[in-house]
Amino acid sequence: LIGGLVGAVIAGFGLVDVNWLGFSQIFVGLIITPIIGLVAGSAVMTLLFWIFKEGSPALINNKFRKLQVISACMASFAHGSNDAQKTMGIITMVLVGAGLLDTFMVPLWVKIACALAMAAGTAVGGWKIIRTMGGKIFRIEPINGFAADFTASTVIYGSSLLGVPVSTTHVVSSSIMGVGAAKRLHGVRWNIARQIVIAWFVTIPSSAVVALLFYKLINMFI
Repeated sequence: LIGGLVGAVIAGFGLVDVNWLGFSQIFVGLIITPIIGLVAGSAVMTLLFWIFKEGSPALINNKFRKLQVISACMASFAHGSNDAQKTMGIITMVLVGAGLLDTFMVPLWVKIACALAMAAGTAVGGWKIIRTMGGKIFRIEPINGFAADFTASTVIYGSSLLGVPVSTTHVVSSSIMGVGAAKRLHGVRWNIARQIVIAWFVTIPSSAVVALLFYKLINMFI
């Protein structure tokens, strides 16, 4: 969304009309939050290992299998609190720009539409991503899943409270990497992690280019 918005503004108005200070602040947040997720995920997992070091792994994982349902709900709520806000902001900006709204107040129907769209997308799509996050980075057990969900939800919701838009996917994946590194450094498939990190840096410029091209294409028919 951030890259697409910047690309569209550049295509329509030029580089000078982009608020580069605001963009740089957002970009810094997008870079810092995955690092926080990585470090915090490792710290949370290390703490859990220390707390339950005398326990039976099978019994511990059985307990965390139930707790993981709660942590997954926390992660879902945090995801909606940040990603849905960005989408609602873009839609409301368009409505204000088109003169359909007098003030920048998000209409109720926009909130409902964004909530339903995010719920539907989460429910029916992204199985390849789920498999990558859930098994290809490292072999996740319930206690690891809880630690990753708890870490990611805390970082994402904290960012939402501060009004900072972040990439929830980046934070979740970095939290998983941190948890995996705490469990066993060599157990993390760093080649997969490297591909994910590369995708992080490609996302914003590529989405900006696509938005710029679409803007030019649409203008050809208007």
